[in-house]
Amino acid sequence: MENKSELLIFEKSVPGRAGYSLPELDVPAEDIKKLIPEEMIRTKLDLPELTELDVIRHFTRLSQKNFSVDTHFYPLGSCTMKYNPKVNEDIAKLPGFNNAHPLGGDANNQGILELLYNFEKYMCAIFGFDAFTLQPAAGAHGELTALMMIKAFHKSRVASHESRVERNIIIIPDSSHGTNPASVAMVGFTPVVIKSNGRGNINVDELKKAVGEDTAGLMLTNPNTLGLFDEHIMEVAEIIHKAGGLLYYDGANANANLGLCRPADLGFDVAHFNLHKTFSTPHGGGGPGSGPVGVNKMLEPFLPVPRVVKNGSEYGVRSSEFSKSIGRVHSFHGNIGVIVRAYAYILSLGAEGLKKASETAVANANYMMNKLKGHYYLAFDRSCQHEFVISAKWQKEKYGIKALDIAKRLIDYGFHPPTIYFPMIVEESLMIEPTESESKETLDAFCDAMIRIAKECESDPEIVRSAPHDTPVRRLDETKAAREPDLKFTS
Repeated sequence: MENKSELLIFEKSVPGRAGYSLPELDVPAEDIKKLIPEEMIRTKLDLPELTELDVIRHFTRLSQKNFSVDTHFYPLGSCTMKYNPKVNEDIAKLPGFNNAHPLGGDANNQGILELLYNFEKYMCAIFGFDAFTLQPAAGAHGELTALMMIKAFHKSRVASHESRVERNIIIIPDSSHGTNPASVAMVGFTPVVIKSNGRGNINVDELKKAVGEDTAGLMLTNPNTLGLFDEHIMEVAEIIHKAGGLLYYDGANANANLGLCRPADLGFDVAHFNLHKTFSTPHGGGGPGSGPVGVNKMLEPFLPVPRVVKNGSEYGVRSSEFSKSIGRVHSFHGNIGVIVRAYAYILSLGAEGLKKASETAVANANYMMNKLKGHYYLAFDRSCQHEFVISAKWQKEKYGIKALDIAKRLIDYGFHPPTIYFPMIVEESLMIEPTESESKETLDAFCDAMIRIAKECESDPEIVRSAPHDTPVRRLDETKAAREPDLKFTS
C-alpha cells in the first residue's frame, strides 16, 4: 500500500517547463555524425519537464523522508553507525588532500604520503600490529586480503620445505559475520563452522576436535556478533598456533576495544578494521568504505604493494623490494578520502579520547540491555560489550509477533530499526548497537519505544503486525524486492 501524496517526478512533469537553459550547440551537425555512431544519437530525451524550484522541492521533501545518522538514532547492530563529525569532512576537503592526484609523483604528493605513513603508524599503535596495508576498500575486501596473505604464507612454507602440509581449512564460529565464510570460499579455503557454548563463547572442546594439520587459521570476531567478549581467547590462540594455523581478527567490532585491549596482544596474527565504523567516516549506501589490514612480523612480507615508505624526511612509494607481496588489491593506495577523515578523527580524540569512546559505547550498550531484558528475551544474560542481542521469542510464542514486526513498528516511533535475524544462532534476534555518539535521553527514548511496543504486542497486537503506519510506503514484498528489483520507472 503506497501513500500517493508525493507523486513521482515523472508524474509532475508539465510539457514546456524548464529549469535550465543550455547554450546553443556550436558543433556542426555533420561533425556530430562523424564523432558519434548514428544508432547512439538521440533526438528526444524522455526526461521530466519541471522548473528548478519544482525539482528542488521534490528532492528535498524526499530526502526528509529518509533516515540518516544526522536526523535519527541508527542502532544497527554490528554496523557501528556512529555520528560523523563535520570537521572530518572539512579536513578531507582541504585542497592539498582533495586535489592530490596519485599519478602526480612522490615529489608532488609529500603531504598525502606523510598522512598515509603516519596513519599506518597510528593503526599499529592502536591495535598492536607491526605493519598495515590501507588498500582494502571495505571490511569484506579486508577479509579477502587477509586470507590471501594467510594462503601465501602457508604456500611459502611448503615451497621453502618448512612445512609439508597443504593447509586448506579455515575455522569459523557460528557467531561470525556473514561475509567470513564467503571470503574463505573466494580464496579457495574450506570453511568449518564451530558452535558457540552456553555463554556465547567459541566452544573450546569443539575447536580442539576441529584443528589439525590442514588448519590454515581461525577467523574470530572479538567481541563477537553477540556483543560478547570471548572469555577463552588466549586459550583459543594457543590451540590454533600449536596446530600451525594463524589467528585472524574480524575488526568490525573494534569500537569496543580502543585503548582497552589490542588484538595483537591477544594472539591475533592478522586483522582488518572498518574505518567507516570504528573511526567515524561516512557509512552506508554501499560506500565509501575502507578496511585496512594489520599484520605481525611473520606476515608483513606478504602485504599488498605499493607501500608507503619514509627515507630520511622524504616519503615515497615502493613495490619492487617486497618480493613476497600478494600484489595490488586496489588501485593506488585505497579510498584516500575515507582515510583522511579517519586520520582527523584519531587526531581530534587522541589516545584518551579514543579510549573514552569505547568505554562510553560499552556503557551505553549495557545500560540499554538491562533496561530491555525484562521485556524481551535475552539469550546470553551477561555483561555485553558495544552491542547486545535481544529476541522477540516471547512475543512470537505468545502473540505471533516477529522481530520483523517490531522493527517495522519502531519506524512509527521515529527510530531506524536495529539489525534483525542476525546473528542467526538467536531466534527472532534484534541486534542493537547504540555507539558512543548518543545521549542518555536518546537511549531512554529508544528503550521507552521498545517497551511500549512490547506492551502493544499484548494489548493491540494487530497494530504491531501491520506496522509501519506513518510512512510513504508500507510493507513491501521484501523477497521480491531483493530478487526482482525494478529500477526503472515507466509511464
